[in-house]
Amino acid sequence: MIKTFDRVLANPPFSLKSWGYNEWKGGDKFGRDTYGCPPQSYGDLAFVQHMVASLKPDGVLGVVLSHGILSRGGAEGKIRKGLLENDLIEAVIGLAPNLFYGAGVSACILIINRNKTEAQKGKVLFVNGSDEFEQGKKQNFLSEVNVEHLKEAFIAYNNKERLSRVVDLPEIVSNDYNLSITRYVDLGKPEETINVSEEVQKLQQLLQDSDKAQSKMMNCLKELGYGS
Repeated sequence: MIKTFDRVLANPPFSLKSWGYNEWKGGDKFGRDTYGCPPQSYGDLAFVQHMVASLKPDGVLGVVLSHGILSRGGAEGKIRKGLLENDLIEAVIGLAPNLFYGAGVSACILIINRNKTEAQKGKVLFVNGSDEFEQGKKQNFLSEVNVEHLKEAFIAYNNKERLSRVVDLPEIVSNDYNLSITRYVDLGKPEETINVSEEVQKLQQLLQDSDKAQSKMMNCLKELGYGS
């Protein structure tokens, strides 16, 4: 029997290969493989399913994972589909690269909630935290300010340009259950606003300066005996 908890926080090893595939491939004896057996080379979602099975009916899970679990297909895609269809995923929070020892790749925080509020049901919050970090000599780190920004975005649970977006499940289904943050939060640089009147004035001034320079150059050439 699996012991259950109100809250689970975890940071399992990324993409572990020796995670117990042989024990799961024929069916997990503890029934933790509710949504399927992960591939032999990636044990991330085996840990997640173990933690989901360890949650009480109103339990919440926060787990740090590699970004790969958000988009890889096959068995992992099937597991994501099951988690989403059971409306367990509350939020996906992207993190900056090189925050963890021995793993330079970007990571994410997956929030799973067995007891979503009515306003959150059928939705997933995506948070872009790729810009939230401080650069260290060998490794990046999150400052208290960075953590506060990410916390505020999660608690607000709303849309904010380049930072967060609440997405309805049908849109995620249309993307084949892909949870990559860039599919839902536009990370493009904001377009620069151009004041046409100011730019025209600048152009006119440049043309005037060019005419003056050309006139001065022609006078110098005449003085040197060139031209008429």
